[in-house]
Amino acid sequence: MTATADQIRSVAFVSLGCPKNLVDSEKMLGVLAQDGLRLVSDHDGADAIVINTCGFLEASKDESLEVIREALERKRAGKTRRVVVAGCLVQRHRAKMLEWAPGIDAMIGVFDRDHVLDAVRGPAAREANAAPGAGGGAEPRYWISGNALQAAAERGLKTAGLTVNGKDGKGIGYWEDDSNRLRLTPRHWAYLRVSEGCNQRCAFCTIPSIRGKMRSKPVETIVSEARALLADGAFELNLIGQDTTSFGDDIGYGEGLSGMLRAVDRAVREHGAGWVRLMYAYPSNFTDEMIDTIASLETVVKYIDMPLQHMSDRMLKAMRRHTSRRQQAELLGKLRERIPGMAIRTTFITGFPGETAEDHAELLEFVRDFGFDAMGVFRYSPEEGTPAGTMDADPALHVPDAVKHERERELMLAQQEIAFENAAFQGEQRAQFDVLVDGPAAGGTAGRATTGVADGTTLHVGRCYHQAPQIDSLTYVVSRERLSPGELVRCTAVGSDGYDLVAQPTSDIERKVVLPVIRT
Repeated sequence: MTATADQIRSVAFVSLGCPKNLVDSEKMLGVLAQDGLRLVSDHDGADAIVINTCGFLEASKDESLEVIREALERKRAGKTRRVVVAGCLVQRHRAKMLEWAPGIDAMIGVFDRDHVLDAVRGPAAREANAAPGAGGGAEPRYWISGNALQAAAERGLKTAGLTVNGKDGKGIGYWEDDSNRLRLTPRHWAYLRVSEGCNQRCAFCTIPSIRGKMRSKPVETIVSEARALLADGAFELNLIGQDTTSFGDDIGYGEGLSGMLRAVDRAVREHGAGWVRLMYAYPSNFTDEMIDTIASLETVVKYIDMPLQHMSDRMLKAMRRHTSRRQQAELLGKLRERIPGMAIRTTFITGFPGETAEDHAELLEFVRDFGFDAMGVFRYSPEEGTPAGTMDADPALHVPDAVKHERERELMLAQQEIAFENAAFQGEQRAQFDVLVDGPAAGGTAGRATTGVADGTTLHVGRCYHQAPQIDSLTYVVSRERLSPGELVRCTAVGSDGYDLVAQPTSDIERKVVLPVIRT
């Protein structure tokens, strides 16, 4: 089935992958909505389906292709008219997309999301098995620039003297516009992208080949977007990028991450109040000034997401992480010592090519000794075109899947024990936190009876400063009153449920009932 522009009136959108991809999806949705297209959740009722894909790992590629093929099946059944595919999978595997999923009408790379309207409203591709003259274009339309510099030049931006070399101070920078997004996150929290791409070239990672070298967003643009998000109701701004530590290196911004954090902090304080959360920090080049900046800024929550990947020097060198166990351990110690209450989240890779039992034991021991506030573990996945992928092809270096699973289990059980103990201790100590309410808990209070929690209360779900959205534990708030999403409530922990805290508004606990005096 082919479709003309005037036949496309409604669009369904699927966003896959990481928060950076989500921001791209929100921007594309904003463009579509501003053009008057109706956004729908029912794919069978949509004239067009747009899928913003992830292609970071083999598993994410498989997930993306499954969603694309489901959409194409709807198209063949006459339930939708057009299928548009965007994002990392297109950028990384552009030459294979039609082989894997014939029938796609248009494709958009990661530097070309502003063409989403052209892709949705433009001519459709002819089906692979359609007869000549059946209508539609012979091939799908596509917009897939090779890099940010090429994409900028195609849009008439001045690129003379600029580069995509990463750290030379002459970078093209992040020139795309993330404003006027149609947000998919709840109103009270948002992602704020501060950069795109990465210079690190870790042996296992495909990001530089997909998203390119580091491109920092101008600070004034970040501040403008922060103000717009706050005005739109966001209380929590989660700062994201592939490597937030290196912010500004590519565009010659001398104040770097510290200067950007100070600028965002000022914007939030001028607005009134809010949380600023730093995500995706890289351990190498994380300076004492950055630590002091986080410690000193009022709105920057005392939390950091810093993927470390391993704690064995052998593995860190093989991974090309540009750091060592000693450097990482010293940095973690400084963060804890110089920032009171600092919560540290990290991720590790297990089963990297060449990882020995001794390497694993070293990592496991560090996890048990240090006690991360939150931690995730990824089993190594060989990716085509990466140095680690070549290493993994060597039988002498390959770690069997069964071993990866067992090592992941051991690491996560160690972290679970730490996390459960921390949550239980906070409940026992009746620790007090400001909790950002996300909304009512699904299922009400059923199954969550807790000592000190009375009947006739309402159960809400929220997060403390040490709990980032969608990836960390939660705080269940049992309140006498109904609380609103986005409300910041001072709470006292009264118990725990595994990783999660159970709390009550402190005002409920301290509320006193004064009985009238009866005189005889």
